[in-house]
Amino acid sequence: MTRLRILHRTAYRYNQRVTLSYNEARMTPLTEPQQVVLESQVRVAPSQAAISSYKDYWGSRVTAFDMQIPHEYLEVVSSTTVEVHRVERVPVEGDIVSWDRLRSAEIENQFSDWLPQSRLSGPGTEVLGIVPGLVDDLDPNQAAHAVFDWMRGEMRYMPGSTGVTTDAEQAWNQRQGVCQDLAHLAIGSLRSLGIPARYISGYLHPRSTAGIGEAVAGQSHAWLEWWDGEWRSWDPTNHKPAGDFHVTVARGRDYRDVPPLKGILSGGGGSHLDVSVEITRLA
Repeated sequence: MTRLRILHRTAYRYNQRVTLSYNEARMTPLTEPQQVVLESQVRVAPSQAAISSYKDYWGSRVTAFDMQIPHEYLEVVSSTTVEVHRVERVPVEGDIVSWDRLRSAEIENQFSDWLPQSRLSGPGTEVLGIVPGLVDDLDPNQAAHAVFDWMRGEMRYMPGSTGVTTDAEQAWNQRQGVCQDLAHLAIGSLRSLGIPARYISGYLHPRSTAGIGEAVAGQSHAWLEWWDGEWRSWDPTNHKPAGDFHVTVARGRDYRDVPPLKGILSGGGGSHLDVSVEITRLA
């Protein structure tokens, strides 16, 4: 078990005054079998914001707020303490569904959200031609790992090489990207085989050797989950399943379903964005 305190700050400084804005933040981790939120708070400045919260279609916790007074900056600070205890169960005979079962009408209906390609997951014709040849005579679990191994040899993690609108095909064409691009490409490849897959947004403590009580610069992170009889996780940036230093915040079809902060505004004339994530291991 790992206990983490996460402080996520996002601040916009506008070039001109904003007259009103409507916003949604997805910065609060989920409580589920392998992680438990002990305490959480989302603060918004200016303090006149009207704040509410709800769970969206995908089960993510959303803090919605609108600012209907003139303002020159916006700051959102999420503070969470969470306990994580992940167990990646090694599959045994009988755990993995057959390809025939995966392609049945029942499974296609059950996982109808996670099988079709989304706007950012479509990997393009070149990848669609390569992937089937990677998985001959493999079961769905082995096929997923064959895809991950292939990606590791082809793709390079390169900060700053892509943007939030980059799709899997664009990342593949340049053979590099950030964590969300690697997740999109893996998801698109699995979906092309008929394996349900979903995008995970969250946090990653980057240094397992950090001492108890030591605050480190963390990061927002992306990985994926796929279903082959049960849901399993994989972090293609770090080439391993999600562990106790991964904290799940939101799930969706791709990044567009789970951005940490999005909104619409009137005015502003452009802005300067400052984002920081600080993670402290408490136990």
